[in-house]
Amino acid sequence: MRKVLFVAGEASGDLHAAGVAAALRRIRPELNLAAVGGPRLAEQGVELIHRDSQLGVMGFLEVLKHVPRHFLLLRTIRRMMEGGEVALLVLIDYPGFNMKVAAAAKQTGVPVLYYVTPQVWAWGAGRLPKLAQLVTKAAVILPFEEPLLRGFGIDATFVGHPLLDRAVNMPSRLEAREALGLAQNAPVLALFPGSRQQEIDRHLDDFVATAKKLQRRIAGLQIIVSVAQTVALDSGRCPFRLIHSASLSVLRAADAALCKSGTTTLEAAIADCPLVVAYRTGRISFALARRLVKVPNIGLVNVVAGRQVAREFIQDEIVPAKMADALAELLVKDGPRREEVLSGLADVRAKLGSPGAADRVARMASELVGAP
Repeated sequence: MRKVLFVAGEASGDLHAAGVAAALRRIRPELNLAAVGGPRLAEQGVELIHRDSQLGVMGFLEVLKHVPRHFLLLRTIRRMMEGGEVALLVLIDYPGFNMKVAAAAKQTGVPVLYYVTPQVWAWGAGRLPKLAQLVTKAAVILPFEEPLLRGFGIDATFVGHPLLDRAVNMPSRLEAREALGLAQNAPVLALFPGSRQQEIDRHLDDFVATAKKLQRRIAGLQIIVSVAQTVALDSGRCPFRLIHSASLSVLRAADAALCKSGTTTLEAAIADCPLVVAYRTGRISFALARRLVKVPNIGLVNVVAGRQVAREFIQDEIVPAKMADALAELLVKDGPRREEVLSGLADVRAKLGSPGAADRVARMASELVGAP
């Protein structure tokens, strides 16, 4: 039997793909599912042709180091498609590699469903004509992406953000603090330095220095650090308590958060946690990005809002004293800046759609595969 093949290049893609795989099994249990992915897909009983949820790398120069491994994997996928093994290709995010996979699918006549499409709104529309040639259907997770892609002839549908599915059973603030063993009557600051080791290396020291400054200013401040299960932190660099793979609970428990730019900023909006955004990359990668990036803000929470809801500290602007000042305003109960940010986060939540993204994508996949 031919397969539905998922290609997820990193941990977040593995999580999103696993949700679709689970939904697809419910509505089409006869389908054979295979993937390039990681533990979340494996938990759903999906056959892994390549087990790696950490293919994703950040920065232009960093990507070059992974070209040989990507080339070999692309060749494996191409052979599967040429051999008639693949009925549908489901790509999740990771455009640097997945656009090449989509091109191979086009050449072999395999339909392509792209879930979490390239962020063309950030990098400009240069990729859109190519995407229109290669993709059969696109399932987009940000509301403004559907009209943008449809304007270039791409069959795009806004399915809502997959984070909303995880938030359905989100604990209250009191429940989250109790579960994490935090004091109920003392303020909590959460640190999110990144999910990749290179992000940790670039952010951790400044995040820790910021938290220490706030501890000296705010009596009883509790500091917790959210990290992925796959990331190791040196206790000498980070004296605070680490909490693994529970980002939404951490955000629900916190009064404010310092977040590396990325999906975590949307998690903060969903969890109703005021935040400050920070991001640093390699100097050459940053110089190139400044020439290419077309949006005024890089934090997804700000991109969705269409304005700067959360303060951003980028590259050399990452100064612990300044970030501590911005966070201190958010830690003032009923303070004007805190209330302003909370109002902005409510606007973001309203724009993210409704739960059920995985089910909607699974139905799209089922239609593309066709009748049994």
